[in-house]
Amino acid sequence: MMTRKSMRRRTAVTVAAIFVTVGVLGAKLVDIQIVRADELQRASVNAKSYSQPLYGIRGNIVDEAGNTLAGSVWRYTAALSPFDANESGKQDGQKSLTKAVNDIGRITGRGGPAILALIQNALKSDPGSKYALVKSDMDVTMFDQLDKLNIPWLSFTKTPSRTYPNGAVAGNLIGFVSGEGNAQAGLELSENACLAGQNGKETSQLGADGVAIPGSTVVEKPAKNGGQLVTTLDMDLQWFSQQELAQVVPALGGKFGFVTVAEVKTGKLRAVAQYPSVDPNNVDGTPSTYWGALPFANPYEPGSTFKALTASALIDNGKATPETQVLAPYHFVSGHGADLHDSGFHDTERLTLTGVLMNSSNTGMSILGSKMDDTVRYNYLKAFGIGQDTGIGFPGESSGILHPVSSWDDQTKYATMFGQGVSATQIQMVGAYQALANGGKRIPLQLIDGCRQADGTMSDVPKPKPVRVISTSASQQTLGMMESVVQQGELSKQLNIPGYRVAAKTGTAQQPDGKGGYLPNYYVSVMGVAPVDDPQYVVSVNIGYPTTITSSAAAAPLFKTIMSQVLKTFRVKPSTTAPANYNPYY
Repeated sequence: MMTRKSMRRRTAVTVAAIFVTVGVLGAKLVDIQIVRADELQRASVNAKSYSQPLYGIRGNIVDEAGNTLAGSVWRYTAALSPFDANESGKQDGQKSLTKAVNDIGRITGRGGPAILALIQNALKSDPGSKYALVKSDMDVTMFDQLDKLNIPWLSFTKTPSRTYPNGAVAGNLIGFVSGEGNAQAGLELSENACLAGQNGKETSQLGADGVAIPGSTVVEKPAKNGGQLVTTLDMDLQWFSQQELAQVVPALGGKFGFVTVAEVKTGKLRAVAQYPSVDPNNVDGTPSTYWGALPFANPYEPGSTFKALTASALIDNGKATPETQVLAPYHFVSGHGADLHDSGFHDTERLTLTGVLMNSSNTGMSILGSKMDDTVRYNYLKAFGIGQDTGIGFPGESSGILHPVSSWDDQTKYATMFGQGVSATQIQMVGAYQALANGGKRIPLQLIDGCRQADGTMSDVPKPKPVRVISTSASQQTLGMMESVVQQGELSKQLNIPGYRVAAKTGTAQQPDGKGGYLPNYYVSVMGVAPVDDPQYVVSVNIGYPTTITSSAAAAPLFKTIMSQVLKTFRVKPSTTAPANYNPYY
């Protein structure tokens, strides 16, 4: 039983112990807060505070249905602390360290001995080394495997990286970014304002082991993700067009090829395909010549597909009808310097304007085209969009060449009637044919629907302003004349699509050699519209310099394949009316 005296003794001891403890803690507190305050604060700021970026994710590029053409994924970097790894080996045993490095080596593919050597070499250079790179650019699968090892001296950082899940599909349009994430080409570049995220910043306090102290992380600036760029493309049609080009162009011995599909009533581009194409995941796998989108960037003399524009202007200007007659010789000399001929020898032909289109007569178009004032015709071409930027704003886009009338000599005057002496990109020609198909009203072509923000709203939505080029009547008559190419022309079997009224024009054009002459190769094309009774789509097929077939016959089968796929893809109803029946001869 405890006596009163012993209780007092115990109380005194306890009180004394408390005073001693308080004294020690007080002295320590004075040391920390007063004596060494500045020193410890500097050490805390310099050694314990750690800032890192909060990455704003770059937005996706999608087709009109929301299918991803370009996206962002996390990539991971693994690093280790050689000093802490060595200390761990001392505490837990060498066997534990050996297992850890073997596990890391197995997952990363470097092997355990290489990881151990990494630690040892770092410590030789700096016994206190806290950092050695293990592996960078890891995908999430490898990161997860390493993270599950729960090795305290193994750490990770992550950065966003660009990925293109469909490879080369629309690759020339999408473009690519650099390894640092900077936009380099295509839509990645031109629409960077929509896509780019804004990085933020967070700061953490680290413990002695280099690990962030729980609850110490402070977001100083939040990150903002980029918007989603919505294109007008149909990914499946784009893929189909590229696949067909990749088969057809090499088989023809061609150098390159394009396919473009546009929606008549909206001007929206549903496919802009190119061969060779570039895979943004592996840009160096394609020659740099083909990294860009050539249908936008490379103008060519369009050849006879241009005749449809001249014919429509003649009709709209009241200078001709589909059955206006002309004697078309093989060779034509103007008497003022122009000297031209048709592609193949023939006796003088009794053609109508329809027959001129069907037989693709240079001489017939020149004689009929001379009825129109040069300046008036020039203004029609400008209204069709020739010699002008399309307004799409695609990087590297060319406006082509349409010289002013004041610089035309007599040869140029006639040559511009049938697609020589002038150059245009495939996209410009598609825009002109969109006007022919849309009742004479040109709607500026569109590749972007807008930028979808995080809240679902769309910004930067294009508002194209239609331009009246020719009358509705002139448009309908021109399409009717172009039907003769499909119904009665020499390529009718290759162009005709059962159940649909199709209007088309072929083109076979030599290209300038830059020395006043022409290259021996040909740029061949077919452009067309369907269905004529309710125009829905324009399709353009262009093949550069084929060698096995050097005329537009090289492009005709591919045109039929693409147009058939377009009509099927968009479930276009078959025609219900008979084709126009203009006489090509008189």
